[in-house]
Amino acid sequence: MAKLIPYKTPKILKQFFTTYLWDLDIENKLYLTFDDGPIPEVTEFVLEQLAKYNAKATFFCIGNNIKKHPDIFKKIISEGHAIGNHTMHHLKAWKSNGEIYLNNIHECDKTIQQHYKTEIKNKLFRPPYGQISYSKFKLLERQGYQIVLWDVLSKDWDRTISREVCLQNVLQHTEQGSIIVFHDSIKASKNLTYVLPRVLNHFSEKGFVFDKIEL
Repeated sequence: MAKLIPYKTPKILKQFFTTYLWDLDIENKLYLTFDDGPIPEVTEFVLEQLAKYNAKATFFCIGNNIKKHPDIFKKIISEGHAIGNHTMHHLKAWKSNGEIYLNNIHECDKTIQQHYKTEIKNKLFRPPYGQISYSKFKLLERQGYQIVLWDVLSKDWDRTISREVCLQNVLQHTEQGSIIVFHDSIKASKNLTYVLPRVLNHFSEKGFVFDKIEL
């Protein structure tokens, strides 16, 4: 039987893990986040859609993809979006020892800094797969990282669900201050290209503003 991953993060989980950032209770704002990029075409599509609505977002980038596609990364920055760390090679925390995992994060930081050219004010980190152990969290916390998880999981990568189901679940579970996860990846592109424009249009018409995460 397949493991059920909820679209909406349960309140009990947020109450138990209060040091993680799950949402931002700010009136009339929503927070789109994009994991796993930057890559050609998909990240560029995301940027085009955001620009149509004057929307800002937060991109949790894989360092190796930044190295491969520096021009796309620089475009994310030039268009005023926030950048977060998603490790250098998309490591699973539960399968990596602390030193290797931390070094991978630091390598991603260095890669971001090489292309950012200005001081990074926010040390935002999203662990791949949402996996983070307490010991690794404490290491990151001591170094000033803010762990950013989510309120709404789009499941855009899941090819077993239709794009219509993906859209309806995002629309139904999103509320004021929600942090919503999408993926600018090939695997997610089929659902993402259908869902993202409709999410932007739906909530813009309701008076919401899409903003980047700044702490």
